[in-house]
This record gives sequence, C-alpha cells and structure tokens, in this order.
Amino acid sequence: MRYDEFLARVRERGEYADLEETEQVTGAVLGVIARRLTAREVSDLAAQLPDELGRAAGAGEEWEAESYGVEEFLSRVAERTGARPRTAEWDASAVLSTLADTVSGGELNQIITQLPSGFAPLFGKPELSD
Repeated sequence: MRYDEFLARVRERGEYADLEETEQVTGAVLGVIARRLTAREVSDLAAQLPDELGRAAGAGEEWEAESYGVEEFLSRVAERTGARPRTAEWDASAVLSTLADTVSGGELNQIITQLPSGFAPLFGKPELSD
C-alpha cells in the first residue's frame, strides 16, 4: 500500500478534517506503538510499510522495548496529539486497524504477540490473524 492510500484509509476511519491532522495522528500512534515493540520487530514491520511510515515508527533506531499496558499507551498517544484518552483510543484504532490491513498476517501476529491482550482490539483483531 502506498503512503497516500494508507493516510486516506486512516483519514476515513478516523474522520479527520484534513491530511495534516491525519499525518500527525498517524505519526504519533506509530511512534508510541513502536516503543512498545522490539527494534527488530519495528524493522520487520517497516519493511512492509511505505518508507514514510517506517520512519515515523523509528525504523533503524535502537532501543529496548518498553513494558506498559493499553492505558499507558493511550495516555502517551493523547500526550503526543493533545487529545483526551477516549479520543486517543479512537485515533489509535484508526491507525492500527489500517496497519493490520496493510501488513501480512504473520507480521501482524508477531506484533500482537509482543503486546498484552488488551491491544488486539485496537488493531481490529480480537484474536491472532490467519
């Protein structure tokens, strides 16, 4: 999927006013979720995404995966976007469900298995993919 197609899907799902808001939310969500994953997993993920999205997730950087749950994740997204936590949940779902539609089922499973169970619904996947 091309970058503009990805953003168009996020914009539609999130009902954002313009492309600028869509890009800001997308970058914030990808940047926060990436820190919850290993740097290697982010590199694997970035290989299946347009370059702009891989850079937003921090592909090529090194870090130790942080350990926090969904509430902390949403709090961090809200902090980056200036939104309330409920809005951050909406934002995260718009981006992560689009991400789930973009990457292979195997890659999605790799991501979801690194996260606590509460994250899967944000990807639109209550269970692992086929």
